[in-house]
Amino acid sequence: MLARDLLRHDPQRVRAAMGERGQPSEPLDRWLALDETRRRMLGEVEELKRRRNEASRDIGRRKSAGGDVAAAMAEVGGLKSAIAELETRLAAIEPELEAIELRLPNLPQASVPRGADETANRVERTVGVPRRFDFEPQAHWDLGPALGILDFDRGARVAGARFTALFGAGAALERALAQFMLDLHVGEHGYTEVLPPYIVNRETLVGTGQLPKFEADLFKLEGHELFLIPTAEVPVTNLHRGEILDEATLPRRYVAWTPCFRSEAGSYGKDVRGLIRQHQFHKVELVHLTTPETSDDELERMVANAGRVLERLGLPYRVVSLSTGDLGFSAAKTYDLEVWLPGQGAYREISSCSNCEDFQARRAGLKCRRGTDKPRLMHTLNGSGLAVGRTLVAVLENYQQADGSVTVPEPLRPYLRGLARIAAGG
Repeated sequence: MLARDLLRHDPQRVRAAMGERGQPSEPLDRWLALDETRRRMLGEVEELKRRRNEASRDIGRRKSAGGDVAAAMAEVGGLKSAIAELETRLAAIEPELEAIELRLPNLPQASVPRGADETANRVERTVGVPRRFDFEPQAHWDLGPALGILDFDRGARVAGARFTALFGAGAALERALAQFMLDLHVGEHGYTEVLPPYIVNRETLVGTGQLPKFEADLFKLEGHELFLIPTAEVPVTNLHRGEILDEATLPRRYVAWTPCFRSEAGSYGKDVRGLIRQHQFHKVELVHLTTPETSDDELERMVANAGRVLERLGLPYRVVSLSTGDLGFSAAKTYDLEVWLPGQGAYREISSCSNCEDFQARRAGLKCRRGTDKPRLMHTLNGSGLAVGRTLVAVLENYQQADGSVTVPEPLRPYLRGLARIAAGG
């Protein structure tokens, strides 16, 4: 969430940023009005307490002199009642202030492209050259079923739309991709692997910004205040919730491979075919916890680490800076990595890497300290390294052959017992 000092002392900056994000300013206006009322009432409470204390001292003096204190005691009683009433009203304002704060998005960095939506996104660089086919490449939703490795009908039969069953080499390829990514990030990029819970409580989701604003996107366990994770960012970022970490131990770089569960509320009609937008999928997630001074460098490092997966697999991609109108709720700056999918003739998102600055840290109480200095908020970053199912899609479409088979990229073969080719019936 945003700092109260920022909301209070620089509301024009916040209002301008919300406008760039396409967000209305009414919640901010309501917060400012409530805050003004709260501060006025606090002043009134302090004045009443001063008068009560003064009257109480006067009662003591009068009693010592043998005087009548009835009127003074009545005044003190009235002041106590007035203080109690104001404090009750103050207690009711605080939750409303917090509710508004939890729904205000992060402020975009100055380097973020300005624009209303994804059309204002900026391509930063393109890596690799798309393969030239001497046949018409198939999309994975045709290629996978023909190979007998993707079964959309049986997945839907078991769980409903946007669930898929993977068989044989398809299931093995999904597992191989995840293991390859983990080994690369741990062995070469220096990440610490984490296996977090897949079910989290409400406080954890508030900490990373999914709640309260995006509850409709989550799968909730009936009868419990528990939710299936939409991404490993949620549990991993919260692992140090409420802690103060020694800055000498930062940055902390974590990698986790987990299933992810999303209701995809509001996305009906989008990517209804194939594996691009599923209710359940696997993802290798990267999370960095660092100091404010190093978070921009950590974002560049995270993007490079995610890109290295695609480069090792020989998959062409591009890096895109998201515009203010396309940024996620918690992000101050985001790069998307988009992989080339020849079966669709388009680049599609395969990773989103974000610097959230202190936005999540303020919600989750993530702090750091240098020596005996005063604790301060950390900066948090997260990104896919990569979305496993979408990487499988990219491998199938980019490595398909004219006969319908798929060549397995060299780096994956050791994880597939040397399998070099996926063919129908093979």
